[in-house]
Amino acid sequence: MKMMLSHRLVFLLALLVSARASAVLPDFTQLVDDVSPAVVNISATKSAASSMQDGSGADPEDMPELFRRYFGQPGMPQMPRDSTSMGTGFIISADGYVLTNHHVVDGADEVFVKLADRRELVATVIGSDESSDVALLKVKATDLPALQLGESKTLKRGQWVVAIGSPFGFEQSVTAGIVSAVGRTSQATGQQYVPFIQTDVAINRGNSGGPLLNTDGRVVGINSQIFSNTGGFMGVSFAIPIEVAMNAVEQLKAKGFVARGLLGVNIQEVSRDDAQALGLSRPGGALVTGFSEDSAGEKAGLKRGDVILAFDGKEVARSGELPPLVGATRPGTRVSVKVFRDGSEVDVAVTIGELERAPSLASNKRADAADVAGNPLGLVAEDLTDEQREALQLPADEGVVITRIVGAAGQRAGLRAGDVVLMAARKPVGSVEVFNSALKDIKPGQPVMLLVRRGDVSQFVTITAPGKVG
Repeated sequence: MKMMLSHRLVFLLALLVSARASAVLPDFTQLVDDVSPAVVNISATKSAASSMQDGSGADPEDMPELFRRYFGQPGMPQMPRDSTSMGTGFIISADGYVLTNHHVVDGADEVFVKLADRRELVATVIGSDESSDVALLKVKATDLPALQLGESKTLKRGQWVVAIGSPFGFEQSVTAGIVSAVGRTSQATGQQYVPFIQTDVAINRGNSGGPLLNTDGRVVGINSQIFSNTGGFMGVSFAIPIEVAMNAVEQLKAKGFVARGLLGVNIQEVSRDDAQALGLSRPGGALVTGFSEDSAGEKAGLKRGDVILAFDGKEVARSGELPPLVGATRPGTRVSVKVFRDGSEVDVAVTIGELERAPSLASNKRADAADVAGNPLGLVAEDLTDEQREALQLPADEGVVITRIVGAAGQRAGLRAGDVVLMAARKPVGSVEVFNSALKDIKPGQPVMLLVRRGDVSQFVTITAPGKVG
């Protein structure tokens, strides 16, 4: 009898624990159904010429499978090729504005947005800000589903959050976790103006630019970085607060760049020993160690050895909290800075300067493919040399070699520099003049068949002429 009662008690306890767990753990299925239509996939293409200028380039493993099988055949010129980076974004207005990360589209010649309904649209980069890692795109479409914006300032540690993105190209992947911390300072260069949200949500390559959502399905951040020793997810992810992102959006729309305030002081953390030496009751604030040229802080009377305790009425508990506060202040604004100096607190009035900014990516920098390549497909070709024709065993009136691919159309079709085109639009080509002539009347969106030879293999490839960027 005692044994039966014991087993029954264990069973009842198990049911209680299970019911309690079910009551606590959230179900995100409805949230995901509601928000997924507004999450998009971003592909950004950089031409071979651009990659050569900045030292970047695509990995051969990123090649389309079609041509990976005969990559690097002997006898063909090895040329730089276009590279494509992948990321995530989300729609913020029904008329086609899309948010993503700066690093997803940085240096891109052409950007495509793939919607959840499988439509693929060319995007214009309205503006891009490196310091906040925010980019604003625009596609030509109407009545698009848009995400609702929340408030990151209400986030608390332990709160559930959800991410949707395209890790490793797996579109519309959903991951969830909790907020680990708020107001984190990134260790990345130039990111000191963003008070990051730290989470344990799984973020990997391709998630960049995707939304971080609260349990109401509202965007509280943009997934931007991970901290990793391996290059893969290790449990520490960082998101840009949505307020920071939308401040950048408003400025990018209005003037094409983001202006930030500048105090012009060099600072460091206040250690326990520093606090004792300075006469502070506890460690805290930002210790001023020097000034930049033409410093607003120095002009206003700040001194080396001052400890900044508050900026414009907001407490500075750690040195890393000061740059985001200053950066978010409009240049020319007069603010009060509370400092600890010689055993007492002093208020100093400072007129905030402006941070020198790098040139903003105000629009896609690619030239029109037809202007650069001589044809609407963005394919730059050269006549084959006698040595190349002999190696390929081609007659004198057959084939041209692709030396450069401008824009994404050729890249997306699997073409690369070094390919030999034997036919274009079903017409044999034996010179660059004939090749460009065969393609000159191709209209945007029109598919064109090319007979392409790589090594000993010839294959028809269909390439769709890009529409005009806008």
